[in-house]
Amino acid sequence: MAEEAILRIYRGDNEKGEMVDYKVPVQPGMVVLDAVHAVQAMHAPDLAVRWNCKAGKCGSCAGEVNGKPRLMCMDRMDKYPPGEPIVVRPLKSFPVMKDLACDVSWNFGVNKKIPPFQMKPTDDPRFSQQEADRAQEFRKCIECFLCQNVCHILRDHEKHQEFGGPRFFVRVASLEMHPLDTGDRLELVKDQLGLGYCNITKCCTEVCPEHIKITDNAIIPLKERIVDRFYDPIQKLLRIILPKNDK
Repeated sequence: MAEEAILRIYRGDNEKGEMVDYKVPVQPGMVVLDAVHAVQAMHAPDLAVRWNCKAGKCGSCAGEVNGKPRLMCMDRMDKYPPGEPIVVRPLKSFPVMKDLACDVSWNFGVNKKIPPFQMKPTDDPRFSQQEADRAQEFRKCIECFLCQNVCHILRDHEKHQEFGGPRFFVRVASLEMHPLDTGDRLELVKDQLGLGYCNITKCCTEVCPEHIKITDNAIIPLKERIVDRFYDPIQKLLRIILPKNDK
């Protein structure tokens, strides 16, 4: 007889819901998303859950498993103690549409505020491998929004109208640090995306499934650029008397 696991899954919407227990058989190599699919097949065909690639590259199946933000397709069942319920909830920072499916459309509204790449006029568009690596790290983002989910500015303080969140500081960094981009988004980051709210707890970096160093390589450098631009009198004087430097 196959070993069984208990999944305790949130059922409901943003207004009300409850945790419901389901028993499913456990197979070798099974991940939490497999178990959720087993619940759909055996007990609750109306259970709502998003998924797509099942390879940890689309970000669709993000949720909270035993209180930790996870990609359910990469979260192995055998790491959890046998016999103890595995608690599966939707992302807390966004409205719940149904069960494990959240409305993350707010994120795409934030993205629209960010001016796109603006190519530098040049006859020689080459740049170094080191410059490529710096910008390319941020391109690994799969938009699972786990970083948005754990950010306490969004999760606990609900500053959605004043704060863009770590995912979009990563996007801005990917543009601002590109050697061929001429755009200037620092005022946007300071005034509309609310970078000043971030107190660099590094919780976003810790949950990133692509291991992007969000805090060290995106947020802190953006904070430094904002301080240089808007608050450092010496840097302000140097910009007046010296030619504009490249990024």
